[in-house]
Amino acid sequence: MERRPQHDDRLQARALRRWYTALWICFGLVPPGIAAWDRSEGIRSGTLALLAVLAVCHPITGTFPGNPAARRYAFLGVLTAGIGAVSYLADGTASLLIVSLPHFWIQGGGPRRAIALSGLATAAAVAGMAVQRHPDGSLVSGNTVAALTGYAASVLVGLWMTRVVGRHDERARLLAADLEDAERRLAEAQRRQGAADERERLAREIHDTLAQGLASIVVLAEAAREGIGTDPAASARQLVSIERTARENLAEARVLVGAAPRDGVAAGSIAATLRRTLDRFAEDTGLTVDAELPDVDCDQPTRVALLRCTQESLANVRKHAAATTVGVVLAAHPDGVELEITDDGRGFAPGAASGGFGLDGMRRRLAELGGRLTVTSAPGEGTRILALLPREGTP
Repeated sequence: MERRPQHDDRLQARALRRWYTALWICFGLVPPGIAAWDRSEGIRSGTLALLAVLAVCHPITGTFPGNPAARRYAFLGVLTAGIGAVSYLADGTASLLIVSLPHFWIQGGGPRRAIALSGLATAAAVAGMAVQRHPDGSLVSGNTVAALTGYAASVLVGLWMTRVVGRHDERARLLAADLEDAERRLAEAQRRQGAADERERLAREIHDTLAQGLASIVVLAEAAREGIGTDPAASARQLVSIERTARENLAEARVLVGAAPRDGVAAGSIAATLRRTLDRFAEDTGLTVDAELPDVDCDQPTRVALLRCTQESLANVRKHAAATTVGVVLAAHPDGVELEITDDGRGFAPGAASGGFGLDGMRRRLAELGGRLTVTSAPGEGTRILALLPREGTP
């Protein structure tokens, strides 16, 4: 996330340097050339040649292969010598020095080096003007004062800009550190939330599959033990049911550890899947089951959710309802699928029902698919479970 801002900063810095180079040529190199045009042939030719060398040296030292630092210092050395020479030939051109001073701050490699190198350039300019005027003219002129004043101003401005940029870099560093810390904490929170969600999913799957199967095995084993002497045939059927339930639990366990398809429900008709589940329930419990199960077309997640809701509801009927009849109705609507499960058992007060992974697990499972669960019950009046799930692609 930090690379994009750094890339933009480099582009902005490059654009500013290009603008400064254009200004340096227009206001640093061009004026001395215009001033030398009316001078003697030798001075004019020498000045124009020096200015041309400075103009050509800048792009050459910026693109020539080798050490970048060495290229920068080579250009600054040529620039210092050129400023001194032009000051001597053109009788003092403080404008070239003043406009060139930012070069030393841009390419000097730090404020101390910039101050020293720009000081050398200023000394070269002042020396060039002094040598040109000596011994007939005054050593101090307006160009000399302008050069020294420009150098002092460049030092003050350069130090101030260095401090501003340093503060900006420090703020950027702190912001980057804060952003990195926030990203780390967000990733950790997402990891913890993912682990919590996975634990909840596993708990719900274990409750809806393995726990229900083991509870069924316990009930069937108790019934088989009690009837083994009086009704061996019924006990044999119950033992077959125990074996079948154990095999199904083994398959569910393989699903949970990733050795089988994750949903654990083969693709096909939901009506046929629910019919097999209800037949097993009726066989194991002896309860009457009235079912209306038309062939409803729905996707695999919906089939899994409807099957788990049916299994949970039947497990609650077996453990708590003391019912004699269970009704199951599956219906399709234009905007979804509806599953209704009723019993004539003892009922309960939904508001006083305990939590856990039963009804709450069904609600969460349906909510993940955009559906909802409605529970209607009262003590002594049975229970009605209504699950509504939207069709795939329906909001």
